[in-house]
Amino acid sequence: MINITLPDGSVRSYESGATSMDVAKSISEGLARNVLSARVNGEVWDANRPIEQDAKIELLTWRDQDGKKTFWHSSAHLMAEALEAVYPGIKFGTGPAIDNGFYYDVDPGEHKISSDDFPKIEQKFLELARTKSPFVRKPISKADALKYFSDKGDEYKIELIEKRGEDEALSLYAHGNFVDLCRGPHIEHTGTIKAVKLTNVAGAFWQGDDSRQQMTRIYGITFPKQKELKEYLHLLEEAKKRDHRKLGAELELFMFSEKVGAGLPIWLPKGTALRTRLEDFLKKEQIKRGYQPVITPHIGKKDLYVTSGHYEKYGEDSFQPIHTPREGEEFLLKPMNCPHHCEVFGHRPHSYKELPIRIAEFGTVYRYEQSGELHGLTRVRGFTQDDAHIFCTPDQLKEEFLNVLDLTMHVIKKLGFEDFTAQISLRDPENKQKYIGSDENWEKAEQAIIDATKEVGLETVTELGEAAFYGPKLDFMVKDALKRSWQLGTIQVDYNLPERFELEYVGADNQSHRPVMIHRAPFGSMERFIGVLIEHCAGKFPLWLMPEQFALLPISDRFIPYCEKVKAELAAKDVRGYIDDRSETIGKKIRDTELKKIPFMLIVGEKEAEAGQVALRVQGDGDKGSMSVQEFAAYIEERL
Repeated sequence: MINITLPDGSVRSYESGATSMDVAKSISEGLARNVLSARVNGEVWDANRPIEQDAKIELLTWRDQDGKKTFWHSSAHLMAEALEAVYPGIKFGTGPAIDNGFYYDVDPGEHKISSDDFPKIEQKFLELARTKSPFVRKPISKADALKYFSDKGDEYKIELIEKRGEDEALSLYAHGNFVDLCRGPHIEHTGTIKAVKLTNVAGAFWQGDDSRQQMTRIYGITFPKQKELKEYLHLLEEAKKRDHRKLGAELELFMFSEKVGAGLPIWLPKGTALRTRLEDFLKKEQIKRGYQPVITPHIGKKDLYVTSGHYEKYGEDSFQPIHTPREGEEFLLKPMNCPHHCEVFGHRPHSYKELPIRIAEFGTVYRYEQSGELHGLTRVRGFTQDDAHIFCTPDQLKEEFLNVLDLTMHVIKKLGFEDFTAQISLRDPENKQKYIGSDENWEKAEQAIIDATKEVGLETVTELGEAAFYGPKLDFMVKDALKRSWQLGTIQVDYNLPERFELEYVGADNQSHRPVMIHRAPFGSMERFIGVLIEHCAGKFPLWLMPEQFALLPISDRFIPYCEKVKAELAAKDVRGYIDDRSETIGKKIRDTELKKIPFMLIVGEKEAEAGQVALRVQGDGDKGSMSVQEFAAYIEERL
């Protein structure tokens, strides 16, 4: 018999060789019908793979991201079978699950595959899915695997196998008429897949090497229910309407210039007004909470980032060093703010009585992203972080962490993000070489985050391998209006950079001690945050953030002087807007103002000018009648 420990801590006994599906069925048949795979001792397995010894297991369904990835990985194999049926002789590279679906890189040979071919591929895919073919795992030796794919004539699989060690365990997965080299896991059978949509076809070099064969990459997404595909396609259409690149241009918020360079956004006046209000909001909160603002340079000596460890970890993603006329001196565009803030703390001695010291900066940093990875504001080469670093004693760590947690949640909710998950991101215990610092420091830092979140009753999920290289963190995974998840705010606990920079304070015992460092950024990247915010609210920002809160629409030119007087009165009350003085009909002015997503329209004609009033029209909600300028200012204030 073996003991199986479930996530709630309960332990059940089964015969050796029982599967996760057996465990699911012993709990309920309904649960078993929804199980896609299982996490066994931290590793995701097929639900029907035998378990031979005591284990901790978690049953994974469509609600779990790893369950979805199992489903989509299996879908990639099913698509490959469909492609082989439609295009005999096609050869296969790799076909992984991705965050939102799957793809397969294929060499179609003499065939040309375009989006016009998607319907017939999808039809074959569903036809094969209905056979309910089981996914069968077959362990295989390297020699036998080489023979199988040599007989098949698939040189891409042969290359992958040859890179494996002689004694490395390999496996094939078979379903229907298709066999693939794969470590798994997979769902029980193809019949679970009820709906498919192929989404894109693109070129991709084999193994990412532009000197190698150009492959055809086919993307797709599948669902266990047809209605979920319909919902997905609806959200996809809505996402196109909300695309921040499209709305950013229409609302004149930001732009890109080929002459300036890809991935380097330029903020236009309206976007700058929006961004400045966001910054001012956080700056006021920070001042109330004891932060001190600093400003650091946009470049730093390479040695600074070697000391911090950033150059070793991210050197390939940095811009190349800037050489100066002085021999041997190299500078980098700043990839991170924290090394500069360590220097700020270290510039003079500190007593424990001064701690905690909280320093904050809206600091612009630069990372070199491949041009194909750039995407509007959400993936850029230059971005501003709302960075702050807190230097405290170990005894102050929990309280400071809780204060930062409170600030971060306040920011997220103020911007209208109500649905979020707090993710504790820990290091991967099986891959410790990725991280700097001692096990002792890591354990203290990780426990500090776990204890703080428990103290406030914050529900969390834990992800191994997602920590920063210098410390664990609490990441806020925020869902937008389209139910997409974005990593925005982050709080990190760091014992390691203070050691690398030899930071010290004098304690009550008159001895030198190392401070603990908290890194935090409630917005994260200002560019990315605003890109997500644009799509979340479809450009209809919270009223306090709107660059322009009203538009004055005179019916004819003779009412412009009155409109200028109204605008000045409202500006004195910090209500922002503009006058549409174009020679257009009032109907066209209203339509154009609606498209600009201006919340309020103030229409002015003879009656309003004589009475000292404005006729209010609310964006998307029609006419609200006439009122005085003072009444409108109060109307705005009530809604801020």
